[in-house]
Amino acid sequence: MTLLANIPKQGDFASTAALNSDLAFKGKYAYAGNYNGFVIYDISKPSKPTIVSQVLCPGSQNDISISGNLLFLSTDSSRSDNSCQSVAKPVTDPTAWEGIKIFDISDPANPQYVKAVETDCGSHTHTLVPGKGVDRNSVYVYVSSYLLGDTSVGADCKYPFDQITIIKVPTKNPTGAAVVAEPVLFPDGGNPGGGSTTYPTTGCHDLTVYPDKDLMAGACMGDGALFDVSNPAKPKLIDVVRDTVNFAFWHSASFNNKANKIVFTDELGGGGAATCNPTIGPNRGANAIYDIVGHGKKAELKFRSYYKISRANADTENCVAHNGSLIPVKGKDIMVQAWYQGGISVWDFTNSRKPYEIGFFERGPLSDTQMITGGSWSAYYYNGYIYSNDIQKGLDVLQIRDKRTDPARWIKLKELNVQTQPNYFD
Repeated sequence: MTLLANIPKQGDFASTAALNSDLAFKGKYAYAGNYNGFVIYDISKPSKPTIVSQVLCPGSQNDISISGNLLFLSTDSSRSDNSCQSVAKPVTDPTAWEGIKIFDISDPANPQYVKAVETDCGSHTHTLVPGKGVDRNSVYVYVSSYLLGDTSVGADCKYPFDQITIIKVPTKNPTGAAVVAEPVLFPDGGNPGGGSTTYPTTGCHDLTVYPDKDLMAGACMGDGALFDVSNPAKPKLIDVVRDTVNFAFWHSASFNNKANKIVFTDELGGGGAATCNPTIGPNRGANAIYDIVGHGKKAELKFRSYYKISRANADTENCVAHNGSLIPVKGKDIMVQAWYQGGISVWDFTNSRKPYEIGFFERGPLSDTQMITGGSWSAYYYNGYIYSNDIQKGLDVLQIRDKRTDPARWIKLKELNVQTQPNYFD
């Protein structure tokens, strides 16, 4: 794996507190979230990316996705209002605002703020579900949010909370975006949690849909779940799994291309701790690979193995399983994945029981004396290259050359939101 280019954080996004977050892609552009807003990069020459525009719009995490000329931004911090000039406000104040912001990016050099939709508990992450049939000119936004201790309890965000918010957006009239459903995903209340190891399910952290298969994988704090989303406004739970021994916080999920496997990640320590060391071991803060056995309503998730990077990181390096995507190689299940300061790992899980690493890239600790939150937040494969939004270092562009991954270079997409998983081959 070779680092081809790096663009450091700049201007309003340069400070250590301005954390880089998620990525999305459209054509020759990469869209990068940051706790202070978002950046648009021209990646037409991947070895020489350039900044097209920066939009200052504070509101963590500012996770990001794209649909046509619309950009969606998650706000998961209590703000004074829904503008990009808002300031922090106590979550207990009933007038505080959190939710989804929508921008028009038809001119990437000059994005325009279009609409905001307030949601209960804000929007930690979100997932786009394209409409079908009579809804083909709409996109549904699944808003993931959750309660994490009493500090997140507000006027419209209280226990119990195990729902998602669904926003319907008419793509030709985005000002008409509105909440259309707030389904409870776990009618039994979800995992109640236990001791100091497993979080209770009080919402979902991340949802990944596979529209071609009408499926959704949910990483929901104390639960990993499989859903039917054939009706986008009414997701239905198919199966749920728990791991009270090794998994603390179900963080994100990825299907393989055949949709007969799911990789779940465990964000042990919340992304701010050193968990890639011998003390924690190989099964905690790791990935868990599950096979999907059976079909339709009778499908079940069956655990097969864990995967974690084998390199021991320093005690000053935050390191745990985080966001990744498939590298599209027909007949193989290969992922690239961010591990914060553990770097970027490319690994193969074609054999669910025997995953192994193909290659990796890492910089080493930001500091030898203190913990500074940093490293790769999201590492995604797009049109022949790996793009990583490094929390402190900025945008990285990498290339992997290996006979096992080289066939992926011929796969080209017009748009990529990793949480709306494309079907590469069927």
